[in-house]
Amino acid sequence: MTNPSLTKQEVGFRLKSCPEYGQASFAGIVTIALAVVLLLNSYQTATGTFKSGVLAVSVAYFVFALLQLAVWRLIRRDLVRAGEIKGSTRALGYVLMLSLLTANVFVATAAFQLVKRKKNAAYTLAVYALLTTVLVFAVTAFNLYKPYVANGFLPGMFLLIATAVLQLIALILTALFADRTVLPGWMAVVAGVLILTAATGNLFALFLGLLLIARLRDKGITSGSKLGDVVERLSRSSTSMLGLLFITFLLTLAITSLMTFDYSFAIDNNYSAILQSPSLTYPLGTDNFGRDLFSRIVFGARISLLVGLLSTLIPVLIGGALGAISGYYGRQTDNIIMRALDVLYAIPGILLAIAIIAAFGASTVNLILALSVGAIPTYARTMRANVMMVSTLEYVQAARAFGASDFSILFKHIVPNSVAPMIVKSSLTIGTAVISTSSLSFLGLGVEPHIPEWGNILKLGSAYLETHAFTAIYPGLAIIALVLSFNFLGDGLRDALDPKLD
Repeated sequence: MTNPSLTKQEVGFRLKSCPEYGQASFAGIVTIALAVVLLLNSYQTATGTFKSGVLAVSVAYFVFALLQLAVWRLIRRDLVRAGEIKGSTRALGYVLMLSLLTANVFVATAAFQLVKRKKNAAYTLAVYALLTTVLVFAVTAFNLYKPYVANGFLPGMFLLIATAVLQLIALILTALFADRTVLPGWMAVVAGVLILTAATGNLFALFLGLLLIARLRDKGITSGSKLGDVVERLSRSSTSMLGLLFITFLLTLAITSLMTFDYSFAIDNNYSAILQSPSLTYPLGTDNFGRDLFSRIVFGARISLLVGLLSTLIPVLIGGALGAISGYYGRQTDNIIMRALDVLYAIPGILLAIAIIAAFGASTVNLILALSVGAIPTYARTMRANVMMVSTLEYVQAARAFGASDFSILFKHIVPNSVAPMIVKSSLTIGTAVISTSSLSFLGLGVEPHIPEWGNILKLGSAYLETHAFTAIYPGLAIIALVLSFNFLGDGLRDALDPKLD
């Protein structure tokens, strides 16, 4: 029942200001949607029967969805009646943690956030680091149903288990000590172990290790740490953290697949398994050459991430340097640089990429260069505007008055205070680079046709949309999910790096 003394506006404010309430409803709705999808995939229209394994997972997702929605109702009741979540309701989060057994990161994330009353950035990062490793382990375990596994499969799985154990210990220690004003000195060992586990590609473990080191160095005072402030703001956004979770999951999977996935399943033709429907042996089915779509999409993630990151990093460095020099020196230097970049900016980026690839041939290196060249002017313009604004501030004038050199003023005072918009822009344009990569590959102008890349996979699958739609749906969903994740992360970084939101 609603407290009669509260107005609708007050009730709405209580619910909106409680992150656990929003996370619980989101996790419940997404879990129901996933359960329905699994249920539909478990039904075999040819035989009129259900796949027992997929059906069991679907039932488990329905159970956790109902539990999550029940907890959501309890959270709503507690907030309306008492203004805070009761301890008995928070204790139910430990029950929901069992959803990890089904690799349901949505319910598991909501559960970890529910059980702790006072949360901080360190605890949130520790939770997502552990969830990433568990999710990668669960996805990689499907290789057990293959006829054979890679030579490094068992060592790779043991590495993932050891990493998960270490991150679980780090999560427990972080939950116990992260709220203290001064961290114990031995937390430096925990930070070192976390950074070591980040070698698998787990960005959350890396950020947590760096955050703990920053707190130890500053003797527990995080207000003076830019990293701590940014991570603290970013961790408050559920959508941004979920976007970073998917990006980190793909990055970790792409790195660990070097040991745990056999490349032959992605490239070798198997004419006895042509266009097989999804099963335990082939979780996403096979294509028209009998190649495993699951393995091809995993290996394709390497290409998409590599091309997306490098084709963004190169123009950030080149365009940023040109924009900084142009904005600082101005006049003739500015006129020469910007007019030259205007010529390049006048050519549509995708058309320029097609021209470069047509001239030098389709390859991964040429694709990266083709996408990088067209993006240089936009980053140069962004950096130029930031440098021109920062150059007028008092501390720059003071440095110039003390006789500092132009190089020192530009790269020690101006550029470090102008990179925040570049970081936000780059996170948003990585998604565009991923789409461009897949689009060019779909047209036959991207990476080599035999390489498992999402655009190549989508091109082959598009010929079977009417009969075997899964061959095109799964790579398409992978592209959509990765682009959305970068967009969500970019929105979160924009808010986290905005000093006006302090």
